[in-house]
Amino acid sequence: MNDLHAIGWYSARIAPHLPKEAFKTAPVRLWGGLAYLVLTVGSIAAIGVFDLPLLGNLGLAFLVGNGMAGLGFLGHEILHGSIVKTPWLRDFLGGIAFAQFLLGPKLWRKWHNMEHHAHTQVADVDPDAWATMEELYKRPLLRWVYKLPPWVRSLANFTSFTFFFSVHSQLMFREFYGQFRRRERMAVVLQLIAPATLWLALLIFMGPAKWVFAYVLPLMMANFLVISYISTNHQLNPITPVNDPLANSLTVTVPRWVDVLHFNFSYHTEHHLFPGMSPRWGPQIKAEAKRQWPDRYHEMPMTTAMATLWRTPRIYHEQTELVDPHRALSFGTLGHGLNPAKVQTRPVTLAAPPDQADTESALSLGRLRAQQD
Repeated sequence: MNDLHAIGWYSARIAPHLPKEAFKTAPVRLWGGLAYLVLTVGSIAAIGVFDLPLLGNLGLAFLVGNGMAGLGFLGHEILHGSIVKTPWLRDFLGGIAFAQFLLGPKLWRKWHNMEHHAHTQVADVDPDAWATMEELYKRPLLRWVYKLPPWVRSLANFTSFTFFFSVHSQLMFREFYGQFRRRERMAVVLQLIAPATLWLALLIFMGPAKWVFAYVLPLMMANFLVISYISTNHQLNPITPVNDPLANSLTVTVPRWVDVLHFNFSYHTEHHLFPGMSPRWGPQIKAEAKRQWPDRYHEMPMTTAMATLWRTPRIYHEQTELVDPHRALSFGTLGHGLNPAKVQTRPVTLAAPPDQADTESALSLGRLRAQQD
C-alpha cells in the first residue's frame, strides 16, 4: 500500500469542482429532523395513550424505530457542523437527535469526529476498527468465538446489530471519559444521565408492556439500521497506515427514496473526504472522485455489502487480509483480493498464539535436554 494519500490530498483536488454552496451550512435539513421528531413523539404518545392491539403497537414501534434511526443520521450530520455552526445550538440539537442511544454530543464529537475521522482504520488507534491478529491473541473470548462455525458466528454478529451501537456508545464513554478536562466531565455525565432519565420516566409512566413497544423494540430497529451502515462503511476495507478514504471506506448504494429518508448516509467515502460538508452534496463528490480515481473508488449495493459481511470474518492480518484464524483462511479486503461477487479464500500461515508458541518452545527445549542426557 505505497500509493496511499491523506484526506487533504484528495479534497484539494475535488474541492475546485464543487459549487461554492457546498461549503456552506445546510439548515434546511432540520425540517427533515422535525418531521422525524414529530413522527417519533407522536407514535410514542399513541402507544402510551391508547390500548392498541398487538399489530397496532408493532406498527407504531416500526415508525418509532425509523424515526430514531433517521434522527441518528441527522444528529451525525449536525454534530459535524454542517447544519449549524453555533456550538451550543449544534450540541443541543445533536443531543436531541442522539437521545435514544443515551449518547451525548461531547462524547460523540470526541469519539467520532476527533478519533475515528482522524485515524480511520488505523490499527490500535481508530476506536471503531476491528481486531487484528495481535489483539485476537489477547482476547480469549474472541478466540473462542472464532472457533464457532462461520454461519453461527455470522448469525451472532448480525443479531448483535440490534444493540451494538448502544452498547458501543457506553464503552466509548468508559474509554474517553478520563480524556476530558475536569470541567467538561460533568457535562459529559449529564449528557448521559438526562436522556436515561427521560426513558426511565417513560417506563414509569406507561409501564413495562407499552415501554417495550415505545422504546425497546424501536431502539433495536434503530440500532440495526445504523449499524448496518456503519459495518459496511469500513469493515470490508483494509487497515491502512495512512488515513486514505478511498482505500479504507466504502460507499453503498440504496434506492433514492432510502437516501432521502436516511439523509444520504450511504455516501460514506464522500463523507470522509469532506466530513464538515452536508451529505446532500454526496452525489457530486462521488462523481468527481470516480472521474479522477475510477480504479481506487469502492462502491457496491447495500445488499451486496451485507451479504459479503455475512460471508467474511472480522479479524485483520497484515493489514490487507480478513482472516478466519481457526480455519487459517484469508478472504482479502476490498482492493486486495476480496471480490463481493464471488468471495473466495486461500490458505494463510498465521503465527501461533504467544502462549501456544511458548508451550511449544518449552516442549522442544525439554526434548533437546532429554536427548543430551
